[in-house]
Amino acid sequence: MGTIVVEKLGKAYRQYPSKWARLAEWITPGRQLRHQLHWVLRDVSFRIEPGEAVGIIGVNGAGKSTLLKMITGTSQPSEGNIHMQGRVAALLELGMGFHPDFSGRQNVYMAGQLLGMSIGEIDRLMPEIEGFAEIGEAIEQPVRTYSSGMQMRLAFSVATAQRPDILIVDEALSVGDAYFQHKSFERIRQFRKAGTTLLLVSHDRHAIQSICDRALLLEAGRLALEGKPETVFDYYNAALANREEALIRQETLADGRVQTSSGTGEARIVSVTLRDTKGRAVEAISIGQAVTLEVEVSVEKAIPRLILGFMIKDQHGQPIYGINTHRLDMALKDLQAGERARFRFAFEATLGKGHYSVAIALSAYDSHLDKNYEWRDHSLIFHVLNQGKEDFVGSTWLGARAQVEKVGA
Repeated sequence: MGTIVVEKLGKAYRQYPSKWARLAEWITPGRQLRHQLHWVLRDVSFRIEPGEAVGIIGVNGAGKSTLLKMITGTSQPSEGNIHMQGRVAALLELGMGFHPDFSGRQNVYMAGQLLGMSIGEIDRLMPEIEGFAEIGEAIEQPVRTYSSGMQMRLAFSVATAQRPDILIVDEALSVGDAYFQHKSFERIRQFRKAGTTLLLVSHDRHAIQSICDRALLLEAGRLALEGKPETVFDYYNAALANREEALIRQETLADGRVQTSSGTGEARIVSVTLRDTKGRAVEAISIGQAVTLEVEVSVEKAIPRLILGFMIKDQHGQPIYGINTHRLDMALKDLQAGERARFRFAFEATLGKGHYSVAIALSAYDSHLDKNYEWRDHSLIFHVLNQGKEDFVGSTWLGARAQVEKVGA
C-alpha cells in the first residue's frame, strides 16, 4: 500500500485559431481537425515506493499542479497511465471541495465523505479536527467568511484526520501563519515515520530537503532531473540563473557528492581555501576556531562590477550562513580581462560538529540570479570537531551560560 507508478504521462489541451474554427470542427462532416495540441506535460515517468517522500519542484507553468491533478484523478491524462495503491488524501487548490455558503462544520462532513469516511467516523474525529484546526467558533460560520489561512487550517485538519497511505500536498502549506506551518509539517513527519507515502510540491528548499528522500525537477512539462533533493535544488538554482545561455555542469566528486556549477564564464573561481590564524590551509577545525575563507578569482572578460558571496551549508544541504560583498558594500568595479582578485572573510566558526560545504557565487549584483558569472556548489568541504566544548545538539554553538538556583517551595 502507498505505491505510485506514473508511466509516460502526458496532458494536452486543444488550441484553436478562433472561436469559429472550434465551431467549424464540430459541425464539419468528417470532423476536419482545425486545432493544434498544446502539451503542458509529456512523457513523464517515475515510481514512488511505499513510505517514500518525494518533492516536485519547478518554475510556475512547469506542469507541477497538472501532474498532481492527474495523479489525484481530478483531471484525466491525454496519454500514459497512473497506478496507485492505498487510501489517498490530497491538498491541492486552496478550499477545493469546500462550499463557501456552508459552515466549516458542514464542509468537514462533506470533505470527509469525499475522502471515504463514514458519518460515524467523522463524528468520532470531529473533536480532533476542531482541535487541530484551532479556528474556534468560526467553524460554525460560512466558509466564505474565512481567511485563506483559516481555510487551509480546516482543509489540512480534515485531510489528515486519519493517516492516509498516500498524502499529496501542492503548495497549500505556504498559506497561513508560521505556527500552523510548523504544526502541519510535524504531523507530516509523524505520518512519514508511520509509513505514509508523501508527494509534496513546494518552492521551499528547506521543507523538501528536510522531509523528502528524493526530488523531481519539471521543466517545460518534462522530467528534467531526478535525484537527491540537494542535488536537484542546486541544478534548479543554476537553471534559474541561466539567462545568458550560461552552461550548467554537474560533476560527481570523490566523496560521492554532486557539484553543480554554472555561469557565463566572464569571471571564474580559481581557488577556495579555509585558513587558520597562521595562514595554513585547514580541512578540520574546532568549534569556535577563528578562520578565514580565502577565494581567488580570475577575470576573463571586462566586467563593470563584481560581487562575491559564499554560503555555508550543513551535511543535509541546509543553509547555515551566507553573505556577499554587495551587502558589505565592498563591490569591485571596472575590472579588465586578465585581472585577479582575492577575497578574504574572517569569522569564528561557531558551528556544531559535523561536516559542512561552501558554495561560492560570482555575480554583478546581490543575487546570482541577476548576472551570474559563476556559481559553484561544494567549492570547499570542511569538518568541525568538538574539542573542549560541552556536548550540545544542533548546528550552532551559542556558548550559553546557565544559572541555576532554588527559589523556595
